[in-house]
Amino acid sequence: MSGVTDFLTSFLPGFLLALAVIAASAVVFPFLMRRVWGFMCDRLGPNRVGPQGLLQPFADGLKLFVKEDVTPSQAHKYLFLIAPAVALITPMLTQVVIPFSDNYTIANLNIGLIYLVAVGAFSVLGILIAGWASNNKYSLVGGLRAAAQMISYEIPLILNIVLVALLTGSLSLNMIVGAQETVWFGVVQPLAFIIYIIAGVAELNRTPFDLPEAESELVSGYNTEYGGMRFAFFAALIEWGNVTVWAMAGSTLFLGGWRGPLFNSPLWLAVKVGIITLVIIWFFSTFPRLQIDQLMSFAWKVLIPLSLLNVAVTSGFILLWPENFFLPTAIFSWSSIALFIILFPSVIRKVLLRNRLRLLATRKMTTVISGTGKGGIRS
Repeated sequence: MSGVTDFLTSFLPGFLLALAVIAASAVVFPFLMRRVWGFMCDRLGPNRVGPQGLLQPFADGLKLFVKEDVTPSQAHKYLFLIAPAVALITPMLTQVVIPFSDNYTIANLNIGLIYLVAVGAFSVLGILIAGWASNNKYSLVGGLRAAAQMISYEIPLILNIVLVALLTGSLSLNMIVGAQETVWFGVVQPLAFIIYIIAGVAELNRTPFDLPEAESELVSGYNTEYGGMRFAFFAALIEWGNVTVWAMAGSTLFLGGWRGPLFNSPLWLAVKVGIITLVIIWFFSTFPRLQIDQLMSFAWKVLIPLSLLNVAVTSGFILLWPENFFLPTAIFSWSSIALFIILFPSVIRKVLLRNRLRLLATRKMTTVISGTGKGGIRS
């Protein structure tokens, strides 16, 4: 009897809360994205279904619910069917350790940061299964791209999460929120926060890092063969659920979580999540998609070395000034951002120009060799 009571008082409310957060994100953020797109592109956006288009998400959901759900004949049936459910596990389980308020966390673990990193690594599993089980070349390439991209950008993401543990001296997310009572870690370590944002966008497969579902190359990538409600799982619940949970984690680690300037409330957590999500939508509306070589090079040649340097220098400050390391850490972090902004355009321009010249030289040499083999040299 006590087991049933514990289930009703602890597990069930937490499960319903996590499910409600994901469902709300699948309704609110796609609508908000379309309205923001409309504003940025000087057009209206959805405004026909309901007042100001507020019922458009429900109309989309109804349309997907009644659409035919087809399973390809050559697909691996069981894996194809369970892939969306596997992908949905990550945003559901990640919320377990997020502090919603001072006195409510679904599971207050003293190793919450390790749990957050470990569960977050499973996000690629559902996408990879969906790409392989579809038995479609475009879907397979999209799944493999997702795996390569997520593994690469997981490294700088984890390195900058480690920085938060260094600043706090604890792996508990509740302790991390408590340590930001006077100053947010996003102010002390803005470089780590910015890298967290960039690496997170790549982890989430959002523009300009949406190579796993690049419609100009892969039709729709890993979810090409999905339709009906299973497509809705990927396009709404999973994608926007992951965005919301990632924004919740970023707000907790760098922006004080539920703590606010005037009062402490879960409302502040919701506001910070909304602001970070708007940044994602802004990226989506502004930046062009990168090429796959640019995407991988940016992770391994820029973000990872920068993250390692940040961890090493911050660790040195903690060893040298264990009682007052916030100030030198903040000075180094803000100076690094200023230097990065100054040098980044020229460095990227040189790298891109060098790559383009090398590519042109290779193509020219190939053309010359091909022309020579046919009895003449063609320009």
